[in-house]
Amino acid sequence: MEKQTVFTREDYNKLSAELNKLKTEGRDDIAEKIKEARSHGDLSENAEYDEAMNEQAKMEAEIAKLEASLRNAKILDEEELTTEQIHIGSKVTLLDMEFDEEVEYKILGKSDIENGVISDLSPVGAAIMGKKVGDIAEAHTPSGAVIKFKVLAISK
Repeated sequence: MEKQTVFTREDYNKLSAELNKLKTEGRDDIAEKIKEARSHGDLSENAEYDEAMNEQAKMEAEIAKLEASLRNAKILDEEELTTEQIHIGSKVTLLDMEFDEEVEYKILGKSDIENGVISDLSPVGAAIMGKKVGDIAEAHTPSGAVIKFKVLAISK
């Protein structure tokens, strides 16, 4: 059974749009590249054809991944969120106690580090789940390091 991924409505809609674009424009573009490569004759030594087929395989894998994520999606009801403790959907401000540096994250089912989103199953996400303002959390990284965070704020 595939893991259920929690999304905000906005993130779910973005993924749906991305999936739709891949299934329409993406597939059309690849089909055109394959058609063009085939027109060059012998496929056994046709680098353009091989490249187009590899691109198609990668795109189909991405389509399958997005479909699975959306099929197993749970849309977060942001109205039900509280700010008493950290849970999926929380926005948190943490103090990295080693570097004395504040960091902000949103906790969801899928990470997007570039946009400040971490998974509830990531080392940091798992360590802070259920914590309250003022609590200290210890995240154990895959490399064996332990990072301590103090919860400074929780918001929706």
